[in-house]
Amino acid sequence: MAASTSTGTANPTAAEPGTMTEEQVLAQLTAHQEKELLRLVVVGSVDDGKSTLIGRLLHDTKGVYDDQLSAVKRASSQAGMEIDFSLFTDGLKAEREQGITIDVAYRYFTTDKRKFIIADTPGHIQYTRNMATGASTANVGLILIDARLGVLQQSRRHAYIASLLGIPHLAVAVNKMDLVDFSREVFERIASEFRQFAAQLDFKDVTFVPVSALKGDNIVDKSERAPWYTGPSILGYLETVPIAADRNLDDFRFPVQYVIRPHLNYRGFAAEIASGRINKGDPILVLPSRKRSRVASIDTYEGSLETAAAPLSVTLTLTDEVDVSRGDMLVRPDSVPNVDRRFEATLVWMHEKPLDREKSYLLKQTTQLQRVEIEQLVSRTNLDTLLPEPCDTLELNDIGTVRVRCNRPLYFDPYRKNRRTGAFILIDSLGNGTVAAGVILAPTAGTATRRDGETGLHSMVSPKERQERLGQRGTVVLLTGLPGSGKTEVAYAAERLLYDRGHVALVVDAQDAPAAASVSSDPSTPSELALELSRRAAEAGLIVLLAFGAPRAASRALGQRLLGERWLEVAVTAPEARRKAAAAAFYAQSSEPSYEAPEAPAARLDLATLGSEAAARVLADLLEQRGVFGGS
Repeated sequence: MAASTSTGTANPTAAEPGTMTEEQVLAQLTAHQEKELLRLVVVGSVDDGKSTLIGRLLHDTKGVYDDQLSAVKRASSQAGMEIDFSLFTDGLKAEREQGITIDVAYRYFTTDKRKFIIADTPGHIQYTRNMATGASTANVGLILIDARLGVLQQSRRHAYIASLLGIPHLAVAVNKMDLVDFSREVFERIASEFRQFAAQLDFKDVTFVPVSALKGDNIVDKSERAPWYTGPSILGYLETVPIAADRNLDDFRFPVQYVIRPHLNYRGFAAEIASGRINKGDPILVLPSRKRSRVASIDTYEGSLETAAAPLSVTLTLTDEVDVSRGDMLVRPDSVPNVDRRFEATLVWMHEKPLDREKSYLLKQTTQLQRVEIEQLVSRTNLDTLLPEPCDTLELNDIGTVRVRCNRPLYFDPYRKNRRTGAFILIDSLGNGTVAAGVILAPTAGTATRRDGETGLHSMVSPKERQERLGQRGTVVLLTGLPGSGKTEVAYAAERLLYDRGHVALVVDAQDAPAAASVSSDPSTPSELALELSRRAAEAGLIVLLAFGAPRAASRALGQRLLGERWLEVAVTAPEARRKAAAAAFYAQSSEPSYEAPEAPAARLDLATLGSEAAARVLADLLEQRGVFGGS
């Protein structure tokens, strides 16, 4: 049976404050400061005992404050228990009521050998984004498996996400062994099944421990009830798993955060070293300018250093006057990261609004913040089969592979090589909320195919968002017809009618805007410039009413090609006598005496039987039928 308290691995009992000298206090603080820090994420299915295991670990290592212990005991006694260890971590009221973990809970404790930060993450698929948040900075992942249930799909899912986020070490705690009489056969069967699955993932090592979180077996001390198990306890594993080698000390990356210039004789560049190490006198390459210099000094608050390594925050000065600002990166010339505008990445979508490929987002990576767009949505991971599948978007808690295009070059490494420069978040460009967390897989070569040959970045506001705000979908309506047919009258009547109905429309008329017409001899034909401006207005959510004769079918076909489904042709005719008089006056000055009537317009408006206002109502009804109005 495991002991209820630690016998040598727990925190040493501190001397009474009055009995310690100043030197002893400073020595103890220094020793604590120099301990290695291990970040641990604990995951598992609902009711596998994550919170209980963490609570037991905190309790048995004396990592719980006396007042917290008293409060938990009082709450536990009401439920007929001596101590409910899960209450040490389930801080939300909803968590206590439902007996599940919803948010990520961080807890801290220390032993003689290491300092620990534990992230207790949710087990339900509904909170995948929270689990990813807790795992993003972890050195070690600890997955719990109920000995009675064995390896579940959720267990595989959590292992996959932990591997995806680059956690190098994995411990598998087969919990509730007391309910299967500490059966070696059960333990080894679960370990064998999980080991086969984990072989497909990228962990450096996987360790299995039989435990009973409720009873304390193999949590802090070795259990006498599993004499066949010769490995370490959970705490023993955490204190000895090698994590120092996991840090990238080869590739020096220094993303400049701030330029310090207290006086004219000092110009330093302050940041946290993201990876690698640097020595005084080492050569330096500045990105993106690729200017070269050398490290003149490595300064800290305590004084100058001869060498520094990640994750220390320092200020570097250079031997040359080189232009460096926030967002630039200092690297070694012989170890340069990828400098590219495009890359492929895996995203964990974290927002209620799904991914919108029609808008741009803000990307935050190290100290860079810039506009990007999702150029291609490659696939979404099916969280049941863990296989990629085609999709049109990513929704809350989805995981997918995308190709990203940046507004300017980004300095990055693949996440597997460097977790600091290979990680980023996406931010909504309007609300400033984090919508996704991403890990970079590799740069993407070449230029991706864009719709309609586009090459620039998208607007920060997508057509879908504009439609939701304006209650309409941007559309261009060409009112075509012979001179004197009444196109302009119908256009302005429709503009008034649509405004009265709460919509936004704009009339573009060749008579009032000759600059928008063609430079050819036929001013009734809209130019490519006019069509392009109309397309942009439609993308902004406006209904554009083009009152142009457009007598040639080729010119109307050009509008169809440029605007696609946003283009509508409406033929307008008028009483014959009126039409002949206007046409005679017009064609007397024109070299284009023929009119090629549209074969299949969306509607025909005959002003011989309709007034301009009635024709406007017909046009508005047509837009309604075509689904132009509405917020989605």
